[in-house]
Amino acid sequence: MAIYDTEEEQLEAVKGWWKENGTSTVVGIAIGIAVIVGWNYWREHKQDQANQASAVYDQLLKAAETDQKDSVDKLAKRLQEQFVNSNYAAYGGLFQAKVKVQQGDIAAAKEILKKIAAGKDKELSHIAKIRLVKLMLASGEYEQGLQVINDVDQAAAAKFSDNYDELVGDLYVALDRSDEARTAYQKALKNGYQSPLLQLKINDLTSPEKVEIKK
Repeated sequence: MAIYDTEEEQLEAVKGWWKENGTSTVVGIAIGIAVIVGWNYWREHKQDQANQASAVYDQLLKAAETDQKDSVDKLAKRLQEQFVNSNYAAYGGLFQAKVKVQQGDIAAAKEILKKIAAGKDKELSHIAKIRLVKLMLASGEYEQGLQVINDVDQAAAAKFSDNYDELVGDLYVALDRSDEARTAYQKALKNGYQSPLLQLKINDLTSPEKVEIKK
């Protein structure tokens, strides 16, 4: 580092440095301030969006509790339109699909669940897929339901694997493929799945009446 003997030399050195580096320093400071301001604005905006979405979702919950189906539908659509990237939009969609089922509009419920199933949130995606397959089971789309489950990445769906196994069993029962149904049920039971009806379903597949028929 250079050592300056007089104040004049120090002043000249500062002037020289500023002449060479002043512009880039000012630009750097300005960029730094802009980044900080932009980050704070983005963070506040995201928080404000989350608060608004939460408020709309609370309204939806209250509407669902009082069985105001039209309000549930409208509020769910509002969440999907204004807060499409929020999980509240998906949660609202699950309620909306339930209302559609209650109104007998199974096709609309399936489309809503398919959109949620294709979303980024893996847990919500599995919940939507399980409900979608249940609707397919109820409407006789057995092979389609099996295909939805076959397309699931089982390694990434460990938390829901037993739910899927039981559904596979239900679908095979509907297809009159008892051996495959029993295998699926037993797999779920072996993994410790706590479903009150699971053992009954297995027993039903091995009931004396069914054994007699096979003979």
